[in-house]
Amino acid sequence: MRLALTQFTTLDGVSQGPGASDEDTSGGFAEGGWLVPHIDEAFVRRASDWLDLADGLLFGRRTYEAFARDWPAITDPEDPFAERMNTLPKYVVSSTLAEGGWDPTTVLRGDPVRAVAELKERPGRELQIHGSARLGDALLAAGLVDTLRLVVAPAVLRSGRRLLSGPGDSSGLRLVAHEATPNGLLLLEYETRGRAPHADYAGVSEFV
Repeated sequence: MRLALTQFTTLDGVSQGPGASDEDTSGGFAEGGWLVPHIDEAFVRRASDWLDLADGLLFGRRTYEAFARDWPAITDPEDPFAERMNTLPKYVVSSTLAEGGWDPTTVLRGDPVRAVAELKERPGRELQIHGSARLGDALLAAGLVDTLRLVVAPAVLRSGRRLLSGPGDSSGLRLVAHEATPNGLLLLEYETRGRAPHADYAGVSEFV
């Protein structure tokens, strides 16, 4: 399977608490819910298309527990995500969780990089990370992420936990799809290309 990382972020790189004011107040964060005013039909349609590609979902413990609490409570048959979120195989990286109650769930113990690398050897389309920014960051730095999808909101918060800020190797990316929704969200899809390339600028003539 390919590993796809989907993250919501502000223009200044904050990924904490996009969905509600009380979603994640750790560190005194008080700016939660910044994505919601910009959600529109175009975003929902594209997010549903992305989820169509999933043969499994991968989480860190904190995101898993929040999703396991909230998604089973969504019973609206018109909801475009609930049935797939609740029925797809789930994998949670945790050294403390004894078992997962959001069926079907497998708890991955030990080194997360090794455990996810082994999962990727299985047949299938995409293993998708939704949320779990720190896990996704670590797996990107380890070279395991194949596709990075960013939903960029037109907001600058100046506080909160930043996306892709952990240690590790750099990552080169190639933009393969982009879209702006009517409410101003940028939907960006990248393929990873090894380490980030570098060069010295020698004048505009080399580019034209």
